Amino acid sequence: MQEEVQKAPYEIHQIVMKRQLFHRSMITIRNKVSRGEYLAFLSAKYDIDPDKLFYGLISAEKEWKSECGDLSIECRGVRENKIVFLLTEDSKVVAQFSLSREFLLEKLNPIKNLGRNMLLRRYLVKEQKKSRSFGIKDLRVGMKQVNLRAKVLKISKPTLVFTRFGNYASVANALIADDTGTIKLCLWNEQIGIVSVGSMVQIENANVSTFRGERQLRVGKKGKLVSAVGLEPKMIASA
Repeated sequence: MQEEVQKAPYEIHQIVMKRQLFHRSMITIRNKVSRGEYLAFLSAKYDIDPDKLFYGLISAEKEWKSECGDLSIECRGVRENKIVFLLTEDSKVVAQFSLSREFLLEKLNPIKNLGRNMLLRRYLVKEQKKSRSFGIKDLRVGMKQVNLRAKVLKISKPTLVFTRFGNYASVANALIADDTGTIKLCLWNEQIGIVSVGSMVQIENANVSTFRGERQLRVGKKGKLVSAVGLEPKMIASA
């Protein structure tokens, strides 16, 4: 109990530091671009129509609060003749900024016309890199955030192993293929039940590693493995 009490101040300090760093980064971004460009960036990042975001801000200014997609918009009052807004998603702070009344009174949505600013373009390029799909022949050891669709050719019998975390886990290897090649897909625990021989799988955010000199594809906690039943394969290799 005493140890938990001693840890508490440190954990609180870490939370405060993370929040301060977040707000500093938001301030840096806002200072480099106009308010309209910054809102256009938020519109793209959180997949909100620019018109809905603009009118959501107007509604929040009048009603103190409004909902806009997955975001909640709250009017926090007026500071230095500007209206302060707080945007949250599931109670987590997304952004805080101020806008002039003139901005909200513009007849043409100022966010909509700024959808191609530099900050937004950088964000879209980054997202495109994340979602890039690969052919199996192009996979190299050390690659991350790999997306691909493939056919399951074989699945080994699951084996119970003792992990470095001190617990037991079931592991199996599936041989998957597209029309560029084959690779082993390492399956852990519940992942084993997702795939079946002959089915298509959609893999997202996987990593390429090596085991005993052979390439392997691994789907960790941040990755996604889905049995793509009913989807036409983009690339299929003959078994």
